[in-house]
Amino acid sequence: MTVERPEFRISDPEREEAIEALGTHMRDGRLDIDEYGDRTARVTTAKTRGELLTVFSDLPEPRPATLRPQPPEPARPHAPRRRPSWVLPVGIVPIAVIALLGVALLTRGIGVMVLIPVVLLIAGACGGRCWPGRR
Repeated sequence: MTVERPEFRISDPEREEAIEALGTHMRDGRLDIDEYGDRTARVTTAKTRGELLTVFSDLPEPRPATLRPQPPEPARPHAPRRRPSWVLPVGIVPIAVIALLGVALLTRGIGVMVLIPVVLLIAGACGGRCWPGRR
């Protein structure tokens, strides 16, 4: 049996769990009192998962959770890519500004120039919520 990342250091709660598992093996008759004492001493001085694994190499379950094989992570379904909600407003605002500038230059009307900031303010206030299909 191999353990994932045997070089990882173990914590005190992991050592306590290993000692409890050894106690279960002793109660079940797999270990005598001398073997239990020897293995418990090795667990208390173990620093890595690999060292802990050697203590349990000839024993069945129960084992500490860090020595149990971990199930692989489930594959996440690939979500289809969505166009960001800001693409539509960013594309429409420059077109609207150019159209208003064109109308202002063709009609020589300064009043149309006032509409440019109004359009920009409305587009910014909507934040993409004013267009169909957007939330």
